[in-house]
Amino acid sequence: MAKHTLSVLVENRSGVLSRVSGLFSRRGFNIDSLAVGVTEDPEVSRMTIVVDGDDYTVEQVNKQLNKLIDVIKIRTLEPSESVSRELALIKVNATPANRTEIMQIVEIFRAKIVDVSKNTLTVEASGTNEKVTALEDMLRQFGIKEIVRTGTIAIERGNKYIKAGNNEE
Repeated sequence: MAKHTLSVLVENRSGVLSRVSGLFSRRGFNIDSLAVGVTEDPEVSRMTIVVDGDDYTVEQVNKQLNKLIDVIKIRTLEPSESVSRELALIKVNATPANRTEIMQIVEIFRAKIVDVSKNTLTVEASGTNEKVTALEDMLRQFGIKEIVRTGTIAIERGNKYIKAGNNEE
């Protein structure tokens, strides 16, 4: 099954996230990733939802989302016409013997070390889901203590954008 990224503008009100996730749960749709944040308009939030399924599933998700009163607009983002990124914080075991090797791996992935302690390094990485997963896999040999990933966020390339009003290009 393919992954589909939906960009959904919703009213920035309490309970909206619960209603959207409840819709997925009731209908048996699986959310692969869900990220929410306020937009340039403080009354509007953008949800980036990654759904694993076929075209029919995505069509059904769109129809169900459109029925929710808090949903303003929905757009399915094509991978070739959008930019997507994920952020991760990875806390890894670091001894004096392996600290340099970890730092070299972090540099290769253009990530950065954001916290240092006697026994751990905390790495911040952003990029495609595949890049973050590859870094995680490389650091696993040292012992990952903890990991936090944001899930995918995405935006259309070029002059295209989605807004709450009728100002779409």
